[in-house]
Amino acid sequence: MIQIRPVSDLRNRFPEIEDAVSGGNPVYLTKNGYGVMVVMSLEKYAELTDELELKLDEADRAAAASDVRHAHKEVFSRLKADLRE
Repeated sequence: MIQIRPVSDLRNRFPEIEDAVSGGNPVYLTKNGYGVMVVMSLEKYAELTDELELKLDEADRAAAASDVRHAHKEVFSRLKADLRE
């Protein structure tokens, strides 16, 4: 179940938020009625980012092993073209 709470609950009701995120559910925090952040467990965060971190490490290794460099305009042009397809 989605939990949306005021950001003040982070300070005033931390144990409740901690319990909610330990169950794997993120808690969405608002300030003045607008979303400002999401709180989630470290396990859930790792689940979302581990694959990306591995791919970035792989890209860093490939870049270190090669002298070829690409301008950002070239890279983003290719990405945009791929997304259009």
